Amino acid sequence: MIRVAIVDDQDLIRTGFRLLLQAQPDMDVIGEAADGDDAVTLVRAHRPDVVLMDVRMPRVDGVTATASIVRDVPSTRVLVLTTFDLDEYAFGALRAGASGFLLKDVSAPQLLEGIRAVATGAAAVSPRVTQRMLELFSNQLPAATGGGRDVFETLTPRERDVFDAVAEGLSNPEIAAALHASESTIKTHVGRVLAKLGLRDRVHVVIYAYERRHRQ
Repeated sequence: MIRVAIVDDQDLIRTGFRLLLQAQPDMDVIGEAADGDDAVTLVRAHRPDVVLMDVRMPRVDGVTATASIVRDVPSTRVLVLTTFDLDEYAFGALRAGASGFLLKDVSAPQLLEGIRAVATGAAAVSPRVTQRMLELFSNQLPAATGGGRDVFETLTPRERDVFDAVAEGLSNPEIAAALHASESTIKTHVGRVLAKLGLRDRVHVVIYAYERRHRQ
């Protein structure tokens, strides 16, 4: 069972999500919260597998709550729910450690697929979509911090090719075709890239690539 916590300041939205998730044979809603402060308390107490996290809420926002959850309960994955006018907040949540984001008008099948993806350690959204978001809001993003160059230099030439492909939003099959390698080999390379750069998943490869370009 995938244990899910729902965090949103609108009761109607929480109810809709809860009814959808409870109807799934592989999901269990373990609790709800109406703001980031209560969300952190809920996660610390029950340690869900996935948190559906709104970003704009009273008292403590979703970005701050995400950072606390990732720091205190690293086994819990955070899936941010946002709207286009809040993409800058979604970026902040991703930098804070969220594993992906979905729009609030996402279809039910897409939401369920996203939850299942995050629960298995994958990204909940196409890196290509994330990259487009960064391009659209590049003038609003906080300045990138230093560091990371020396670590990036430890990647082998083939790992850099894989890094670039992931940052462009390509899937493992697409990368395998482009680099004339097997999918299992590409999966191994992706794992090594994530480990060397200290990144959680493919979404964070996109963020890392953006920030690295921003520094150069």
